[in-house]
Amino acid sequence: MTLGFNTLAIHAGAEPDPATGARQVPIYQTTAYVFRDADHAAKLFNLQEVGYIYSRLTNPTVAALANRVAALEGGAGAVCCSSGHAAQIMALFPLMQPGTNVVASTKLYGGTIQQFNNTIRKFGWSAKLVDFDDPKAIAAAIDDNTRALFCETICNPGGAVSDLDAIARVANHHGLPLIVDNTTATPFLCRPIEHGATLVVHSATKYLTGNGTVTGGVVVDSGKFDWSASGKFPSLAAPEPAYHGLNFHAALGAMAFTFHSIAVGLRDLGMTMNPQGAHYTLMGIETLPLRMERHVQNAQEVAEWLEADPRVDFVTYPGLKSSPYHNLAKMIVPGGAGALFTFAVKGGYDACVKLVDHLKLFSHVANLGDTRSLVIHSASTTHRQLSDEQRAAAGASSNVVRLSIGIEDVRDIIADLDQALTAATA
Repeated sequence: MTLGFNTLAIHAGAEPDPATGARQVPIYQTTAYVFRDADHAAKLFNLQEVGYIYSRLTNPTVAALANRVAALEGGAGAVCCSSGHAAQIMALFPLMQPGTNVVASTKLYGGTIQQFNNTIRKFGWSAKLVDFDDPKAIAAAIDDNTRALFCETICNPGGAVSDLDAIARVANHHGLPLIVDNTTATPFLCRPIEHGATLVVHSATKYLTGNGTVTGGVVVDSGKFDWSASGKFPSLAAPEPAYHGLNFHAALGAMAFTFHSIAVGLRDLGMTMNPQGAHYTLMGIETLPLRMERHVQNAQEVAEWLEADPRVDFVTYPGLKSSPYHNLAKMIVPGGAGALFTFAVKGGYDACVKLVDHLKLFSHVANLGDTRSLVIHSASTTHRQLSDEQRAAAGASSNVVRLSIGIEDVRDIIADLDQALTAATA
């Protein structure tokens, strides 16, 4: 029986606990697991049998979350880790070698741009940032050392929508995996694998958990990419020296990436999600469809109100007919254009700062995807480390603020923005 999204959000990855009959997934707060005998232990370490060894690798609570997100995204498998940034490194880790590069969108969260521009260089990797609105620019940036393409479904902070189908065609033509950060859309609004993505990453900290309580990340594998076709991915399709010479793709097929991420990635990088964090996220996902409907409804109303206000220069919400991404949004996120966007305040940088300081209902935090409405001035915070040109390309210029619209009464959200705009533009 094929289950609907709402049903999967509650039931996927979860069965009544066999020991106690507990209906909710228990928090398995344990470091290690007793082997039945020496042969059982050997089979687990040889990946001949699926089971639990040590909670840096796998844990029943965390595994339930991985299975649920994989089901919601339509993937073959998933691995959970400690944060969204950890998920990005986990996604790249089996693909990259020193001297290789990833071609990524200029329209990314500022922390991701920083990670790609600077941090991954310490591994001998590099990134080329190009305009992903232009498939020809993507193709031109690809060279013999490129190992992946990377973009966001709905870009943070500006709300631009990526044409995943067109980007996937470029990736397929060059025999490369496409990695899509689906944090801001969630699988409720978009399932990137259906648009050609190979891997999907999430900051589970955001909408999946939905209440600002824990950090977490997830990487979902489509199971559809042929890692053996090109010879470019030896960690997955050649004897892996980090795991006694096992050829993961030959041995595990569609689950090669997922098992490599657990057996090598989590083992050696140690970016493990804790079971209590997984439990909070499982509970959050149960209400994901209900929350996303309200997030989108509120965001549409707020964006329309802001666009009509003379104190506002422009609004970037792709749900607006004025947005250059409006028609694309109907194809990529037909259920709604998310709840994250920016708007420009007349008066520039100083007016933006005043607006943030005068908001009362909105919380001024470096987060998004909460049930509460959130605000931040990206140019002075999340994108502060970027140049003016990089900030402009990412949609985080100094005259805009980023809103993450919550699920409060929309009248209260608008009233708060109204009084703050009055103070900011007086």
